[in-house]
Parts: sequence; C-alpha cells; structure tokens
Amino acid sequence: MNFRWLKLYLPRGLYGRAAMILILPVVTLQLVVSFVFIQRHFEDVTEQMTRTVSRELVLLIDTLAQSDKGGDMAGFMRLADSLEYTVVLGERPPQEDFRRWYDFSGLVVIRTLEQLVPSVRGVELPDNRKILVYAATAQGLATFEFDRLRVSATNPHQLLVNMVFFGGLMTLIAYVYLRNQLRPITRLAAAAEAFGRGRHVAYTPGGAIEVRSAGNAFLDMRARIERQIEQRTLMLSGVSHDLRTPLTRLKLGLSLLDHDDAEPLERDVEDMQRLLDEFLSFARGAHEGEPELTDPIQFVKSAVEDAARGGTNVTLGSVEGEGTIPLRVVGIKRALENLIGNGVRYGNAVRVSVRLSDKSLRIRVEDDGPGIPAEARSEAIKPFARLDPARNQNKGTGVGLGLSIAADVARAHGGVLRLGESEEMGGLCADIVIAR
Repeated sequence: MNFRWLKLYLPRGLYGRAAMILILPVVTLQLVVSFVFIQRHFEDVTEQMTRTVSRELVLLIDTLAQSDKGGDMAGFMRLADSLEYTVVLGERPPQEDFRRWYDFSGLVVIRTLEQLVPSVRGVELPDNRKILVYAATAQGLATFEFDRLRVSATNPHQLLVNMVFFGGLMTLIAYVYLRNQLRPITRLAAAAEAFGRGRHVAYTPGGAIEVRSAGNAFLDMRARIERQIEQRTLMLSGVSHDLRTPLTRLKLGLSLLDHDDAEPLERDVEDMQRLLDEFLSFARGAHEGEPELTDPIQFVKSAVEDAARGGTNVTLGSVEGEGTIPLRVVGIKRALENLIGNGVRYGNAVRVSVRLSDKSLRIRVEDDGPGIPAEARSEAIKPFARLDPARNQNKGTGVGLGLSIAADVARAHGGVLRLGESEEMGGLCADIVIAR
C-alpha cells in the first residue's frame, strides 16, 4: 500500500517527530488500558452487581404479590428496610428511562434490570447517589429507591484520572530528557547549515557518543576546508604578484616599439591580463570577507549605476521588498558584475531586477542575446565550459568562468543560480536565489 499521503500529516521537525514517537505509544497504551478497564469494570462489574440487585427486586415484588391489601404489608416493609430499599406505591412511571449522557455504567444498569426483572416499567438515574426503579406489582405500580453504590463501584473514575495524570507527567518528564538529547543534534545541524552558507558559528560537540563523533567529524571537515581555502588564497596571492610583474614589463617594452608593430602584441597582453584576472577571480572563490548585514535593494541599485557609468547598457528593472540580509558583499558584487558582463558580451542590453521577500532574495539578470538552450544550462555553469554554438562570439571570448563564479557565490550563501529564458527580452535569464 502507498502511504505517501501520510507524510503530509507528519511533523517535519526533529522535535515534532521525537514528540510523536514518544507520545503516540503512551496515548495508544492509555486508550487500550482504558478500553479494557471500561469493558471489565464499567460493564462486567456493574452487570454483576446489578444482577444481585435484580434478584432482590424480584424477591420484593414476589413478597408484595403474596401480601393482601392491608394484610402483611408490615412484614413486606420490614423486608424492604432490611434490604435497604425505600418503596412507594401508586406513583406513575416515567415516559422513558433517564440517565445523564456521560453515565456509561447507567446503560448497563438499565439494560440488566429490564432483562432480569420483567415487571420493570422504567428506571431513573438522576445522580450518583440513588436509583429509582418503577415496577408493576400486584399492589399496583411501585417505586423502589436504593443507593447507587449497590450497582456501581465507588469512584471508578479515579483510576482513569490517575492514569491520565501520571501518563501526562511521565510523558512531560521523558520529553524534557529527550529534548536534552536532541539539542546537540540541532546545534550540529545549525552549525553545518551556517557553514554551508559561508558563516562560521562556534560549535562544541556534546550529547551522546554518536552525536559527539559526528560533531568532531564536522569540525575536522570544516578545519580542512578552511585550511584549503587559506592555502589557495596565499598561493594565488603569490601567483598574482609573480605574473603581474612580467606582464607590466611586457607592456613597458611594447610601449617603446612602433605603434603598428606593437598594437597586436598589446592586445595579446591585454587579453592575458584579462584572462589572468578571471582565473584569479574564480580561484579566490566566494568566501572572501565575512557576511555582513546588507540592504540588497540599495546594493543592486548601486551596482547597476556603477556599471552604467562605465558605459554598459544596463538598466534597473523591478524592485520589490525592503530589509537587510547577511551577504558577502565582495562575492555578490563579483557575481553580479560577471552576469552583467556576460549579458552585454553576448547581447546588446541587460536589465537587473531584485526582489526581497520574507523567505528569499532573488537577483535577476536578463539580456537580449541568444540565450542558452535548456539542455546545455547545467553544462554552462561548470568551470571553463564553452558554449560557442549557442552564444554570440562577435564581442570577444571568455574563458567560461562567469556563470561558474556566480554559481559558486550563490552556493556560498546557501543559495542557487538558476538559468532560464527571459520572457520579455528573449535572451538568458539568470537568477541568484538566496534563502533568508
């Protein structure tokens, strides 16, 4: 059988599921015990006690039938008093049996009396103290009044109350202990989620042995990744310095040559400089700087204005929302510049829009170029990917790192880069989506 629909009604959080695993068996056990208790106590015990009363009622009715009017009624009354019954003759029976709606044992009493005493014409159970039984006798209709405790056990609800109270108390105590065991897991999950979004959160392993092992493994993994990032940054700093120096000497030497002879070589050097900058930009990764609260609306407006002042045909589209969000400003700016640069390289116009909602930040860059086919979009975000057949190459070539850098920045913020087709401009639509 397919039980996938059941997942819609199950809690998604760890605390909710733990509470359900803890409470569900307790509630089920209480329901089973309650059912057995009601079945055995409220029905079997009540029926047995009512049978005894029924035999006494039959004896009283037979004794009353054998007594003549005004005859041995005194003997009958003495018998009734000895059996603790109050008998009244001549009253009218009720139109129907009466009990309180929650008096479940009263159902058993009425059913048993009517089965075992055929002359019964009605039964009333107005409260927990007395019972009124109306029966037809040789002396007319008689009302038999006796104590309710003769057919029902004393305070039978106490067991149910105690069971519910102590069951709830033990469940609460168990949940407190369970919460202490779950807290290290939630702390580990929070630290891992923060690290995935590029933030460093202080974390100390705790809890059970297995949780401590997972926490120590996470700390080792985080330390290795941070060391690799630091080593790569130091290495690239040296590479940048070592390569820029000979490029500067080449530019100086070419400046001394004739313009016609040096122009092609100068373009080659400029291409080398640009390619070196792109390689270094990609190698630095998206983890430059610490996240800081940033107004993404103002940030995008400023980036678009800077690009427009630089001669780029870029405009600001729709702007929605307000507020701040933790961002690595250097990485986001680099990703946005790469997306805008790709748009003007392969198209003529670029439009940037931003939307900040309660759940996410979306920065959209659209162009009027040829776009990227749907089947090639996953390949396009890979480093050094070249999609020449799908893109216009008339405005220079790149090294296939622009989209990869943007995707890396989005992942460093716990987000994603989505590629699609612009409905209004007809070219590529690139969305950087970051969860809040």
